[in-house]
Amino acid sequence: MNCYDCLTRQRTSVAVAACSRCGAGLCLDHVHVAPQTVHEAAGTGLSTHTPDARRLTCGVCHEAEI
Repeated sequence: MNCYDCLTRQRTSVAVAACSRCGAGLCLDHVHVAPQTVHEAAGTGLSTHTPDARRLTCGVCHEAEI
């Protein structure tokens, strides 16, 4: 798979990740890595897990979530 953002700029780069929101292939230059807290139902409340998980997104989805 190739990086979608690179292809729109007439370049070819190997994708190393896929956006967790839209599924676009991403190279290291275009992937955004952010922590994501994982919640799990536990009894009458929520429990969080440590450490945080990774959330990989493209630039468009990253900006849309801010």
